[in-house]
Amino acid sequence: MHNVTMPEETDTPSIPLTRHVAIFVREHAVLLIAAAVAVITLFVVPPDEVYLTYIDWETLGCLFSVLAVANAFRYLGVFDRLGRIAIEKFNTPRSVVMALVLTTGALSMVATNDLALIVMLPLSATTLVKAGWGRYVAPAFVMQGLAANLCGMVLPFGNPQNLYLYSCYSLGLLGFLRVMFVPFVVSVVMVVAGTWFVTKGSDHETAHMEPASRLPLGRRRLAAYALLLLLTILAVFRVIPSVIAVVVVALVLAYADRRALKAVDYSLLLTFVCFFLFAGNMARMPFIAESLTSLMASDGLLTSAALSQVISNVPAAVLLSHVTGDWAPLLAGVNIGGAGTLVGSLASLITLQHFLSVPKVFPKLKDDPCVSVGRFLRLFTVLNLGFLVALFATCRQCGF
Repeated sequence: MHNVTMPEETDTPSIPLTRHVAIFVREHAVLLIAAAVAVITLFVVPPDEVYLTYIDWETLGCLFSVLAVANAFRYLGVFDRLGRIAIEKFNTPRSVVMALVLTTGALSMVATNDLALIVMLPLSATTLVKAGWGRYVAPAFVMQGLAANLCGMVLPFGNPQNLYLYSCYSLGLLGFLRVMFVPFVVSVVMVVAGTWFVTKGSDHETAHMEPASRLPLGRRRLAAYALLLLLTILAVFRVIPSVIAVVVVALVLAYADRRALKAVDYSLLLTFVCFFLFAGNMARMPFIAESLTSLMASDGLLTSAALSQVISNVPAAVLLSHVTGDWAPLLAGVNIGGAGTLVGSLASLITLQHFLSVPKVFPKLKDDPCVSVGRFLRLFTVLNLGFLVALFATCRQCGF
C-alpha cells in the first residue's frame, strides 16, 4: 500500500498519467495496432449483421481456458519447479541452455508458445546471469523463441493460430498431425543443432547451480488443475462444448486461485477479436479477397508463410481462412511463418521485450556488449531466416 498525500497528487498530476500511458502502449502495442487496423476497415465495410459471424467463440473459449489453467499451474509452482529440476542436472553453459530451450519447447506444446516464454525467459535470464554466463542470454533467448514458436506447432493448443484453424476447419487430430508431424520433427532437430551451435566453446565452463525448490505443490490443487486441463483438452478436441470448459475453469479458479484468472492475457483475447474483425472485413473487399484467393490457389504455402512475415501468423491465419478451403498448406505456412521476421509471431516480440528488460533487472550488464540489442537482432535474424528457409523446403518436400 502506497501512502500518497494530496499535495503530491495535485502538484504533478501529469507525470504518473504519462507514465501509465507509456506503459500501457508498450505492453499492449500489438493490441493497439490490431484495433487500429480493425477500425480502419470499419470505414470500408460498415458494420452490419454479418459482423456477428466474424468471431470464432469456440477459439476464444478454448484459448481462455488454456491460458487460465496454465496460469494456475504456474502460480502453483509447477513450471518453475520442472524448469529448475531440469536445469540443476547440468553444470555447463551448453547443457543448461539446452535444458532451458527444450523445456521452453515442451511447455509450448501444452501451454501455448506465448505463455511458455513468459514463464521461461525470466528463469533463463536469472539462471544464466547468476551462474556468470550473461553472454549466453541472447543466444538462449533467440533459441527459446524458436523453440516456443516451432515446437508448439505439433498440437492444436500449442500455438494460438492452431487453435483457430483446428476449430475453423473442424479438423481431426490425426489429420492435423499428418500435416505438422514432419515439420515438427525437423524443427526439433534444428532447435537442438542451433542451440549446440550458439553455445560452442562452452564445454569447459562450470558454475554452481542453485538446487531446485522442493516446496510441496499442494496435491489437492494439483489434482484439481489436472482435471481442469483434461476438461480444456476435451473442449479443444470438441468432445464437449467450449462454453462448459470456460464456465467450469472460471468458477473453480475463482474459488481456488483468482490470480490465475487475473493473469489471463485478456489483451491477447481482445487482439483476436480485432483480428477477426479485420480479417472478416478484408475478406469482403472484392479486390483483396480475389487477390488472396488467387494467391492461395496458386501457392498456399508460400502465400501464408510470406503474409505471416508482414502481419504476423495469427492474423494471417484468420484472414486467409476466409479465402481458401485448402487448410493443409495454410496450417503449415502460418506455423513455419512464425520464424523469419520479428513480426512473424507475437512470441518473437515477447522474446525481444524480455531481452530489453535484462539490463534493467541486472544493472551490472547494462554496458555489456553481449546483451546489446544489435547482437540479439543479428543473431535472431540469421537463425530465424535460416529456420524459415529450411522448414519451407521441408514442407515443399511434403507436397505442400
